[in-house]
Amino acid sequence: MKTFKILAVTTTAALLVGGLVLYTARAQDQARAGFGHGHFLQRIIKGLNLTQEQLGKIKAELRAEKDTAGPLLKRFLETRKELRETINKPGVTETEVRAAAAKAGAAEADLAVERARISGKIRPILTDEQIQKIKDFQGRADQTIGRVLQRIGQHLDTP
Repeated sequence: MKTFKILAVTTTAALLVGGLVLYTARAQDQARAGFGHGHFLQRIIKGLNLTQEQLGKIKAELRAEKDTAGPLLKRFLETRKELRETINKPGVTETEVRAAAAKAGAAEADLAVERARISGKIRPILTDEQIQKIKDFQGRADQTIGRVLQRIGQHLDTP
């Protein structure tokens, strides 16, 4: 259960970082094409009360990491899919599952290192209040995932 929670939180965080990277890389092109800015990211910007200066600095940092983070995120998602497919493969062996899980774990570790690097570059741009808001959001996300996992556990315990 704990492993699943860690995986769910990590996946959510990875998708968020990847989304931010991809968003900033394409924001100008999309705006010119009439697609506008993403609703989710607008809520983050509004919720953190980012200044235009902060937003510009964050975008610059994310653009600088796009070529590194993008392929890592892609590899992470591909290896997770491969693991899922391996698990569901008829006649799968423990060795095959462990190999696919190891590959997914290595991709997740590489992405985690990149996320830490990006976080280290973005944190100094934010105020203490904004950092606290992010921690609060992460805490609420952890609680939500915990409640979902608890409900799943309860349903599994029910005959």
